[in-house]
Amino acid sequence: MFRRFHEKLQEKEGGFTLIELLVVILIIAILAAIAIPVFLEQRKKGWVSQAESALKNAATAEESYLTSSPIGEYTSTLADLETEGFKAASDVTLVPLHVAADSYCLTATHDQLAGRSFVYKSADGTPEEVGVDGATAC
Repeated sequence: MFRRFHEKLQEKEGGFTLIELLVVILIIAILAAIAIPVFLEQRKKGWVSQAESALKNAATAEESYLTSSPIGEYTSTLADLETEGFKAASDVTLVPLHVAADSYCLTATHDQLAGRSFVYKSADGTPEEVGVDGATAC
């Protein structure tokens, strides 16, 4: 009788205990709590970069338009920039503002950034964030 009982104890059953499963679930939950906010922040950085890239590309198209323009002035329309090869992303809205003969200012907003605006001034030469809800610093 003891022999059968001892042999039964020797048999290994496969599987995990409830405690082991709970520990694994807890570890996965902790990793997800760390990773999800980091992932969401990286998405926002990507959208900001996309808006800034659109501004830089539009500035290049503005300079190209100036050199090919018969009257030697910058343009204030997106159609003219598109003839110079500019193509904005579908979720970035770009608006040329305050275009003068010797300078220009471009603004861009990204659909996913809740109205945050970015501006590119020809005098500064770098895009910068100017605020929320279309505020411009041109």
